[in-house]
Amino acid sequence: MLKFKLLLFSFMIFFFLGCEKKVENGAAKMNWDRDMCDRCVMVLSDRKNAVQLRDPNTKKVYKFDDIGCMVLWFDEEKIAYKDSAQIWITDALSGEWIDARTAFYTTGNVTSMAFGFSAYKNKESIKEGVEIITYDEVLKRVK
Repeated sequence: MLKFKLLLFSFMIFFFLGCEKKVENGAAKMNWDRDMCDRCVMVLSDRKNAVQLRDPNTKKVYKFDDIGCMVLWFDEEKIAYKDSAQIWITDALSGEWIDARTAFYTTGNVTSMAFGFSAYKNKESIKEGVEIITYDEVLKRVK
């Protein structure tokens, strides 16, 4: 009986350790066509203009269908950590997650909520003659 209790106890310990929630640092997995924008509640399906951020305090991830939704959400919800949150946006060419603060943006694009800002990892990948702006300029123009 003692062996059974010891086996049961060790199984319970491994079970609870296995269920421990891991804190991630990178972009979270996106469930396309199922996850919804935390501001406008639209289903996230645009793989070239999606945004996500991680609360630096709770590590909770918030997802948005357009960078404009994220900017407005910051103001509407009075988010105090907006300057310290990790923010990722999808590269308009490759769809890979890139740092939103260091990305290069173009204007006049077709985006989910019609804010028109698309992000690029490299300035060289943007066609010549197109207006290129920074993350800070995107924030100003959305407001």
